[in-house]
Order: sequence, then C-alpha cells, then structure tokens
Amino acid sequence: MEKIYNVGKIVNTHGLMGEVRVISRTDFKEERYKPGNKLLLYAKNKKEPEELIVKSHRVHKNFDLLTFEGYNNINQVERMKEGILKVSADQLLELEENAFYFHEIIGSKVKLVSGEELGEVTEILTPGANDVWVIKQKNGKDVLIPYIEDVVKSIDTKQKEIIIEAIPGLLD
Repeated sequence: MEKIYNVGKIVNTHGLMGEVRVISRTDFKEERYKPGNKLLLYAKNKKEPEELIVKSHRVHKNFDLLTFEGYNNINQVERMKEGILKVSADQLLELEENAFYFHEIIGSKVKLVSGEELGEVTEILTPGANDVWVIKQKNGKDVLIPYIEDVVKSIDTKQKEIIIEAIPGLLD
C-alpha cells in the first residue's frame, strides 16, 4: 500500500467562486499548493480519495486559500469541508542534510549514548527556535528533548533509532 502524508485540512469555503480555506500541515506550502500540483482529498463520508489539481493558491489571515480545477463555485466545494488533503510518498521533496520529515522521527527509539533505552518519540512540537521531541519513557512519563546538536548525537531513520546525550537537567 502506498504511503500518503497529510498536508492540510479544509476547514471551510471562502467566497462564492469555489475557494476553500485550508489549515496547512506542511512546511512546503509554495511547492504543495503550486498550480498544477496533485492533492488527494480524503472527505468525511467517502471511502476512496479524490484527486484534485490545484488551480490557485493565496494566503489570507493565516489560512491558505485554494481553488481546484473543475470546481468553480461554492456549491461544488461545500462537501469538501472537514476533508484532509494529502500527498503520496513520491511527491515528498528531497531535504537538506540533518533535516527530516516528522514521520521519519516519530516512532523512533531513543537511546542515551551509554546505550540505555530512554523511550520512543511520540510527537514533535515546533515552538520556535528548534523542534522539541516528546519521548514516551518506559515508565509512561513524557520527557521533552530539544532537537539541538548538543543533545541529538545521531539519527538513523532506516533503523528508527536516535542517540542522545543527556545534558545536565534534561531528564530531571
């Protein structure tokens, strides 16, 4: 089965000309929403995804506004509300060195440089200067690990394993 990844959620329509309001879940808006690009719509009451071709994209009040080829009025896009927009794995972009997609990190086992297993990455927070990884420890408690060079020593996305160095106060 082909892997697919969320890029946004349609939360409402916008105006009368078939525009939809999207809350994005991608760092690559310009690429994902470029006219001519293919997105898959997973609508609430449909079993199969619907292929959409982006016609236009603009930003308005922290939302991405999209139109799709063949959809020219509000009546045609009303049913898309609450739908999830996704892309297939072959549409993922090549990232620069030491940059990773969230799906490559989430689910990874985290070990200390000593070899002791700390837990598993369950979530990634993006508060600002650097990402913060939420690690579920064996005891069930969460610990927050900043994705910085001083802490994260190695990442093996194939083996889903991360080695960290616990700087003073990190695990307290």
